[in-house]
Amino acid sequence: MNYTNFKILVVDDEPDVLELLETILKRENLSVFTASNGHDALRIAAEIKPELIILDVMMPVMDGIETCRELKKLAVLNKSIITFLTARGEDYSQIAGFDAGADDYILKPISPRVLTRRVKALLRRFIPVEDSFDKKVVGSIEIIRDRYLVVAHNHEVNLPKKEFELLWLLASKVNRVFTRQEIFTTVWGDTRSNARTIDVHVRKLREKLEINNIKTVKGIGYKFVI
Repeated sequence: MNYTNFKILVVDDEPDVLELLETILKRENLSVFTASNGHDALRIAAEIKPELIILDVMMPVMDGIETCRELKKLAVLNKSIITFLTARGEDYSQIAGFDAGADDYILKPISPRVLTRRVKALLRRFIPVEDSFDKKVVGSIEIIRDRYLVVAHNHEVNLPKKEFELLWLLASKVNRVFTRQEIFTTVWGDTRSNARTIDVHVRKLREKLEINNIKTVKGIGYKFVI
């Protein structure tokens, strides 16, 4: 895949980190721009409209969480992907990042090889497939039907056919509630509902994909939310 036309904005208040990330990403022929604070990040992002913004959380004056919120307000960046890069691994900081609108979360220290893989996995969202109906991107999950491929949190996950078909169905219409009968008929091709079978498959999906997007609607069925 050709990534040379993608623009990446890296935001970090540590000069050494900025230089390192810029060097790593430029080796992959990516166009890299840098900013050392949130105010500059807003200005540069509005100018260059990057596909990906790598944003440090711990910065003075305007931290990464606040910067992310402000970036999400800019209409010209409605397609930009934002991922946090930080040494903080506490659950609350990750939750705050996602609540602010971030798409991903990368922890320091990170190896050059892992960084480039994560970046390319995120940028794949901008590379069209031949048939858009065969690909879905919902939250942090990318599903490619004709290859039976699922990428969750930038890692490929192998799913058995029924689990894949169940995920594809739920993700096909985000926030829509699918009844148990509808799920069983569509995925298993049978009109006889088996609640236990569906429950087990949903539990396995949640565990393997490490997501909480699949919600139980008590007494009815399931839905996929973002």
